[in-house]
Amino acid sequence: MDKAQASRRRLLDAGAVEFAEHGIAGGRVDRISAEAKVSKAQLYAYYGSKEALFDAVLHDQVSGILDAAPLTAEDLPGYAVRLYDAYLDRPRLVRLATWARLERTPEGHLFTEADETPKTDAIARAQRAGHVDPSLPPADVHSMVISLAMTWSPSSLTYTATTADAEADHDRRRASLAAAVRRAFGP
Repeated sequence: MDKAQASRRRLLDAGAVEFAEHGIAGGRVDRISAEAKVSKAQLYAYYGSKEALFDAVLHDQVSGILDAAPLTAEDLPGYAVRLYDAYLDRPRLVRLATWARLERTPEGHLFTEADETPKTDAIARAQRAGHVDPSLPPADVHSMVISLAMTWSPSSLTYTATTADAEADHDRRRASLAAAVRRAFGP
């Protein structure tokens, strides 16, 4: 990794912490640049604006979840459990997405640039193969599995799980989540 890539990485990491805690409007470029040990001028040279840095941070965090929990449409319960674990390991993504909802996109698609076609196509193929209930639209199946996996995430209205919770609690939640997804979307 060259010096510029290392600086960008530090800015993304510092930005994730700052924006997750304070949102877009409350996030401060001076705190991000100080934490990343990158000048504000360099931050602006790399990203152009605080809003563009937020976009880059959110994209980076989403990419991390996609890498940690790839969709396997033939095994939606396993996918949901991998998402649970990814949200547990990366709670900032949920906070960042919540800030984006609050400050930018109160309705409709949160990620308008995201192409969900490969995922919905994979679910449609799994439906045709008999792995997923074919009576439900693939996009709805995908959205609901994501929502179920977020039941104990930082966006929960009832309980937010953390890595400090007992492993037995995580195991119980994983088993409950897998069973719910299996029952809800199985053929």
